[in-house]
Amino acid sequence: MRSAGLRGITRAKGPRTTVPGDGPDTRRDLVDRVLTATGPDQLWVAHITYCRTFSGWVYAAFVIDVYSRRVVGWQLSKSLRTDLALDALEMGIWTGRDLGGLIHHSDKGVQCLAVRYTQRLAEAGAVASVGSTGDSYDNALAEAFNSLFNAELVRNKGPWKGIDDLEIAVAEYIDSFNHRRLHGEIGLIPPAEHEDTFYRHNPAATSAASVPSLHQTRGGTRRGHRCGADRQGQAARRDP
Repeated sequence: MRSAGLRGITRAKGPRTTVPGDGPDTRRDLVDRVLTATGPDQLWVAHITYCRTFSGWVYAAFVIDVYSRRVVGWQLSKSLRTDLALDALEMGIWTGRDLGGLIHHSDKGVQCLAVRYTQRLAEAGAVASVGSTGDSYDNALAEAFNSLFNAELVRNKGPWKGIDDLEIAVAEYIDSFNHRRLHGEIGLIPPAEHEDTFYRHNPAATSAASVPSLHQTRGGTRRGHRCGADRQGQAARRDP
C-alpha cells in the first residue's frame, strides 16, 4: 500500500457520548443482540457520536433501519440534549412511515431514555428497547455505522470549521450512503434500492414515503420536517 501511495483510514477515540439516565428504567432489551429484520420498519437502531471541529465538539445522532441499512434520520448539535436524538427520530417519522409494531433499539443513554423521546415513540406506535449498560455489542450495528462515519467523513474529509459546513457534508454523505453506496450485507446494492425491491415483491406492505436522492432534487426539495428537508436543500444547492 505504501509503495502505491495508499494508506488505511484510522479509527480513534473521543469524548463520551453515552451518559446513563439516573432514574429507574423498566424497558427491556427486546433485541438480545439479534440485529436482523425481514422487512423495513421492523427494527431501528439509534446511537450518538461526536465530531471534532475548530469551534468545538459537534454531536451527531443517527437512526438506522436494520433491514435495509438506510439512515432514516439524523441530526447535529453542539450539545447532548434530548432534542438531538429526538430530531433524528422525527426525521424518520416524517418520511410518512407506518411504524406500528416497530422496535426502536438504543443504549441506555439519557437522550433516548428521556420521557419526551419515549412518548414520541409511543405516539408513532413504536416500542422502545434498550441494551445493557456499557456493552457495545448490544447495539453493534449502530456502533459500526458511527465508526465508519467518523473514519470516512469526519476525519478523512476534515478539518471542519464548525457545525454549519459539517452539516452540509453530512447531508451529502447520508444521501450517498442511502442511494449509491453498495452494501455487502444486503447483496451489494444501495439501501434505497433494497427497500424498493422489498415493496415490489410485497405490494401489500405499507411503503414509506420515498425520500429522493439529492442528485434528483436539483430544482428543490419537498417541504417537510426542518431537520430533513431544509438540510437536503442546502446540500443540493452545492451540487456541481
